[in-house]
Amino acid sequence: MIDLRSDTLTQPSEAMRAAMAAAPVGDDVYAEDPTIGELEQRVAELLGHEAGLFCATGSLANVLGVAQHVRPGQEVLCDSGAHIARAEMGAHGALTGVTMRTWVTHDGRTEPELVEELLAPDAGPYLVSTACVAIENTHNFGGGTVQPLDALTQTSALCRDAGVRLHLDGARLWNAHVATGTPLADYGTLFDTVSVCFSKGLGAPVGSVLVGSAEAMANARVLRKRLGGGWRQAGLLAAGCLYALDHHVERLADDHAAASAFAAAVTAGSSVTLADPETNIVVVPTGSLPATEVVARAAARGVRVSTVGARVVRAATHLDVTTAQCADAGAILAEVLQA
Repeated sequence: MIDLRSDTLTQPSEAMRAAMAAAPVGDDVYAEDPTIGELEQRVAELLGHEAGLFCATGSLANVLGVAQHVRPGQEVLCDSGAHIARAEMGAHGALTGVTMRTWVTHDGRTEPELVEELLAPDAGPYLVSTACVAIENTHNFGGGTVQPLDALTQTSALCRDAGVRLHLDGARLWNAHVATGTPLADYGTLFDTVSVCFSKGLGAPVGSVLVGSAEAMANARVLRKRLGGGWRQAGLLAAGCLYALDHHVERLADDHAAASAFAAAVTAGSSVTLADPETNIVVVPTGSLPATEVVARAAARGVRVSTVGARVVRAATHLDVTTAQCADAGAILAEVLQA
């Protein structure tokens, strides 16, 4: 089985497991785990921020990040396909009282003029006031698209001028960094808080880090505990993330090449024409076939992809599949689409 449902499916390597087993640990609820402390500080510095907070998931990191900027009854703006809007189980509204309003794009790329149209930082006593803008980079449901740095810079300036805060869902920011060569801090310093994930392309079993000011991270630590997210000797998990930072960032280029091979094979073998993917995600329209049917037929032939729309499937390459396997998977999916 060639499993391309998600880049979260990777298994920790033997070397990563050894690093985890050897990690010095302490009680992180008391902020006494040295391995977690090392990870938090290292990631904060990479992204140009003061402090970090290690979290179990990217969804938790995003909830904590947005909550630093938006009070109950205020709104966060994002695009309609953003992970915080589509894939976090309504957590922002359900847990922190945040409302959400969205703009619409074709592939998730930020268009500053659309953001500017929605900004309402002081909406008065009858409407909802904008407190934060959230952007996702790379954009999952957009097909692993990279946010253009100039668009992010313009959006950041718009928000600063309006007194609106910014949060970056950078679950796959590592992919954007490798694909473009843009330093991580060039992305990170445009935002007030940034979340990055280690259990996707970097291949660690668990973990995301939220970064921001020291004050914001102290407040986020309290909210993390309130939501049941405090943990004890989690340095075992942080060690996997540190190993991934040292060994799995630059190799993301291999995943990008594998995604290109997959997309090329789909295009060569079917009537579907796919653009060359920018990173490790390929979204494939299924035409008249329901996505669920395509997923089932592909699985019967040894390829797993995921449904991301009524007639759209997604493949995500990762370190546990080879370029050759991804090319084979693309050829099989093409045959399924033509059946």
